[in-house]
Amino acid sequence: MKKNIHRNNKRLIVIGAGFGGIASAIRMQAAGYDVLLLEKTNQIGGKASAFKINNYIFDAGPTAITVPHLIQELFELNNENMNDYLELIPIEPYFRIYFDDGSYFNYSTMEENMIQIVEISPEDLQGYKKMMKSIEPIFQKGFLELSDKPFKSFFSMLKIGPPLLKLGAYRSVYSYVSKYIKNKKLRMVFSYHPLLIGGNPFKITSIYMLIQAVEKEWGVWFAKGGTNSLVQELGKLFKRLGGEIILNSEVDRINVSDGSAVEGITTKDGKYYESSVIISNAPVATTYMHMIEEKYRKKNANKRYSKATYGMSVFMIYFGTDCKYPNLHIHNILLGSRYKGLISDIFNKKRLSEKGDFSAYLYIPTRIDPSLAPKEGESCYILVPVPNQDSKIDWQQRKKQFRDHIISSIERKFMPDLQQHIKAEKIMTPADFEELHSDYKGAVFSLAPTFTQSAWFRPHNESEDIEGLYLVGAGTHPGGGIPGVLTSAKLTSNQILQTSKFN
Repeated sequence: MKKNIHRNNKRLIVIGAGFGGIASAIRMQAAGYDVLLLEKTNQIGGKASAFKINNYIFDAGPTAITVPHLIQELFELNNENMNDYLELIPIEPYFRIYFDDGSYFNYSTMEENMIQIVEISPEDLQGYKKMMKSIEPIFQKGFLELSDKPFKSFFSMLKIGPPLLKLGAYRSVYSYVSKYIKNKKLRMVFSYHPLLIGGNPFKITSIYMLIQAVEKEWGVWFAKGGTNSLVQELGKLFKRLGGEIILNSEVDRINVSDGSAVEGITTKDGKYYESSVIISNAPVATTYMHMIEEKYRKKNANKRYSKATYGMSVFMIYFGTDCKYPNLHIHNILLGSRYKGLISDIFNKKRLSEKGDFSAYLYIPTRIDPSLAPKEGESCYILVPVPNQDSKIDWQQRKKQFRDHIISSIERKFMPDLQQHIKAEKIMTPADFEELHSDYKGAVFSLAPTFTQSAWFRPHNESEDIEGLYLVGAGTHPGGGIPGVLTSAKLTSNQILQTSKFN
């Protein structure tokens, strides 16, 4: 069959229009490339897409902006100011963390946190001060110095090993916090952050304590109109730079020459686009295992990804109400009766709790932006951490029961008469994320950010196997979360620009 060939020798192709794909496309278009951005679904954003039900507008995924200057940098590439296109609203407190007994902690600035620590456990105040001081060099080394630097060799990893070990990288996040904090509630407050990027606080390296330093440095922000409004503005910026976006265009295969260099891509509908430089924002495992023939892969063979450790998945309930819940915050962390045991169920035993307990993140953007719902209503979502698809849970069979259990629990503790006030609803299970976003094993945060899957050990941004292939997103260095993904785009783009063959 004759190929439908689209030739352009100057073209660079980006697969996937999530945050990493859009940011990479903007950077490369601004650098003089002719960039084609292909997106599998009917809108840009990936997990940061949005949808509307009965005039309720829902962000599908990411909600909190923590490093605004990474977004500002993208607009500056076109000599523009982010603030002319976006309104970022500071959130205070950053998160409200509810304990199982109904009490809560308003996680916020260091000063506000200290006031609450004195109320809960005054003997932990000095420990908290010491802990926050101790993570300053972790932030300096792990985020400011290393996050946008490639690890191209094991030697580059060995060079940073001693300073990282000196900073306590051998400890888990929970172990690190416990060194300074004795109160059980406060240990939960200051160790839950890895869950925001799919990591187990009891196993993930304490380097990820830098997340708290990032929040301390730049705060937590909300994009008016929801996170997807930010995504849409980035899409418009890309087009102003001259870039091209094709939606509903799923890549079936990355074409590789016998010399193990990319030649282009073939879409599911048979179109062929030629390019000697390709950036994939698709999940790393999906890129290597399903888009590239096995014979072209040595270091990225199926065995590597089938045996890798993957982060958790999530069970999502998006719902709109015809009443308001002013007692709740925009960002609510709802902790269950167990902490370590529940996390073990999710990450180790790969099962739903036999006790029926769960923890959740309850997002209510209409606390800040009422325009996202009809008058007097709320647009919300509940995110419940659950095992990835290694659990073998039949979500088609379990989802209604699990949904009803979650809603009744939230109704009893936080949102009275919730069920009768729900006027719009959608559910997403790990199986849905696997299907819609090609997330391998339904792991929405990709590979778990363990020590042996970080830095040089993590899939490289520049492919070791195939010339001209680059990767961005949560599965590559430096990792998940909006700052990590935007940084991966910066790192990857710089690597391409430093490679003379493509300039």
